[in-house]
Amino acid sequence: MPKSQVRKKKVYTPPTDVRPTTAASSRKPSPVWLPITAVALIVAGIGWLVVYYLSEQQYPVMAWGYWNLAVGFGAMVASLALLSRWR
Repeated sequence: MPKSQVRKKKVYTPPTDVRPTTAASSRKPSPVWLPITAVALIVAGIGWLVVYYLSEQQYPVMAWGYWNLAVGFGAMVASLALLSRWR
């Protein structure tokens, strides 16, 4: 049986107008405070909610009522926003 010929393909190079302007390796790493702040916000948000439920809605701020839930969950969402910027 005859052997088929092997074709040599050219190496693909993307067009220059489509290439990204900055390489992933050239971006600077995240500042040190970013993950520390994100973890602190997660812990503070969970702590706020735990205190709110265990104190039967008396603490942290009684006058805020159910807005205490928004504060706790808002802190956790803010930490997720910070963690999305972490490299």
